Amino acid sequence: MLRAKLHADHEDVPAPKLPVTLDMPGKVADFLRTVELEPAERAVLDHGVTVRRGQGYTLRVTAAPAMHRRLLARCQPLDGAQVVPAVPAQRKARREYENRVSTVVPLAP
Repeated sequence: MLRAKLHADHEDVPAPKLPVTLDMPGKVADFLRTVELEPAERAVLDHGVTVRRGQGYTLRVTAAPAMHRRLLARCQPLDGAQVVPAVPAQRKARREYENRVSTVVPLAP
């Protein structure tokens, strides 16, 4: 009886979200380093591994899917807001990161 109870309790607990590694374009990483982030978000960026790509770089970031979504949300100004003028290369970099994140974490409706 005790075994059945433990098994039932185990089913009610959601599985922890495992970290995933995604490549963040350097233009996105550079932007995120200039904005105010939560300590956990800053730590994720600081632990990223820089990978040189031609003239630029990517930042290989390992974090829970929810953290990737939070970082992506912080990049929203790169799409062009009245406060920050849109730069096509930054807009494209944000879209690339969004595509990578959406393969792991479905976008909210």
